[in-house]
Amino acid sequence: MSGLPPGPPPEPGLHLVATPIGTARDITLRALDTLRAADLLLAEDTRTLRKLMEIHGIPLAGRPLWSYHDHNGARVRPKVLEALAEGRSVAFASDAGTPMVADPGFDLARAATEAGHKVTAVPGPSAPLVALSLAGLPTDRFLFAGFLPPAQGARDTALRELAGVPATLVFFETAKRSLPMLNHCVAILGDRDAAICRELTKKFEEVRRGRLSDLIAGCEDDPLRGEVVVVIDRARDTADAEDVEDAMRRALETMRVKEAANTVAEAFALKKRDAYQLALRLSNEE
Repeated sequence: MSGLPPGPPPEPGLHLVATPIGTARDITLRALDTLRAADLLLAEDTRTLRKLMEIHGIPLAGRPLWSYHDHNGARVRPKVLEALAEGRSVAFASDAGTPMVADPGFDLARAATEAGHKVTAVPGPSAPLVALSLAGLPTDRFLFAGFLPPAQGARDTALRELAGVPATLVFFETAKRSLPMLNHCVAILGDRDAAICRELTKKFEEVRRGRLSDLIAGCEDDPLRGEVVVVIDRARDTADAEDVEDAMRRALETMRVKEAANTVAEAFALKKRDAYQLALRLSNEE
């Protein structure tokens, strides 16, 4: 504990509390104050929040602790809104990080807002921001894309939509699916600079940096473990001919000529006619 006196109790309303993504000490004093004094506690996983409170010496003291997640939200939400209508303070924490950043909470916050209740954030840890600070890639503009769809067709469509975005891209992924995801990325986005950040703020934190092709080779030799954030640089202003050709060859491994040409043209801002001629030439070489 900090030795500072506790802050004022939270006002009536919904308080979205950011919690540590790995190291339990990465929590703000205001978050501790809110968890200590809120009338009602909501958690994506009640066991996780209870353990965090125990670490920081915060007793439940007879207060209700309810489970709230995507699968029970429709059932629990009316009860939460009723508590808010009674003028109670409600604190909601997801498993780790900031609620609603690839975590539950959106429907609850929207319903509370529409009902006229105060909704406020208790800011703190966020895995995408930690990864951005460590990746060594531009941070002036970034887009958090969450988890890509698991199905190849849907994933390819999502990546094509992101190919021309002039910003650093941030993804969540499981360690098991990271290698296929990286292969899809290099085929559609091109061989961009990137970083893989895993186990952030934990004992075995690791950041791997390099071109996507280098990271793929590294993952083949040393498979990833733990929780993963993938950060990918925006497309470069001028495309390197060798990079374009490499991307086209990769695209042709899983796509037909026209589809591969359109995908690479979008990723590298090329004329579709030029990309098609390249795809045709490379396919004829096979």
